[in-house]
Amino acid sequence: MTPDEPLVRHVSDTARWVAAFRAQESERKDALFRDPFAARLAGERGFELARRMSTSPWAFVARTVVYDEMIRRCLDAGADTVVNLAAGMDARPYRMKLAPSLRWIEVDLPETFEEKERALAGEKPACRLERVKLDLADVDARRALLARIGAESKNAVVVCEGLLIYLQAEQVAALARDLAAVPAFRFWIVDLVSPGLLRILQKAYAQVLGRAPLVWAPEEGPAYFEPLGWKVVDVQSMLKSAARIKRLPFPLRLLAFLPDPKGPPGGRPWGASVLLARA
Repeated sequence: MTPDEPLVRHVSDTARWVAAFRAQESERKDALFRDPFAARLAGERGFELARRMSTSPWAFVARTVVYDEMIRRCLDAGADTVVNLAAGMDARPYRMKLAPSLRWIEVDLPETFEEKERALAGEKPACRLERVKLDLADVDARRALLARIGAESKNAVVVCEGLLIYLQAEQVAALARDLAAVPAFRFWIVDLVSPGLLRILQKAYAQVLGRAPLVWAPEEGPAYFEPLGWKVVDVQSMLKSAARIKRLPFPLRLLAFLPDPKGPPGGRPWGASVLLARA
């Protein structure tokens, strides 16, 4: 990386960065999850990004834990398929205890999966894993894939972790409608931030994320998805989740006692993982 080069050259770099945080958590004696693949998936660049971003990993660790919990909840409710859109360097099909019959489908760019497959060469997933090399911005190809998965599944959960914040509002709405149009997609797990938190993140990381700008933060909060065919089942705020798992830094612990917004979060800094079900 040269002094004038953006730290994050492409949105796929953020997957390496987050993998480095998972690796750091996995090395703790009191680790909340064990991801033995995270270090190799992060690679040298992932650890360099984590170091130079100078960001505490608490929010990413909390999101990982909550997503694990929400996925497990959907599986316990009868989900037979997990569809991870923009899967990046996620290793859940390898590190989670899953039924061998479970179908897990990862979707991401070809170059991302080529790197991932090299890192995981020789490893065996815990379930039936399929990788689809696809640019989700290709709407026709995306819809064809979703239709194919829907025809082959009865009860699927869609996972979008760290994706929607990089999309334009119209792209998020289109994806929500495309998923709602497939009856087999019963659940959808997403994460979002308030406009207030988005402004803070944009200011803090403007130079770093020059080629992967943070864009989307709905004024309505989780209710944004309701007119698009989805109902809110569960909302787990980042602060409260991190406090619950004892990963919230001391200066922020008092903020975790504040009640979550009952309506739109607006200018209040707030973020959450959200479990949606088809309306």
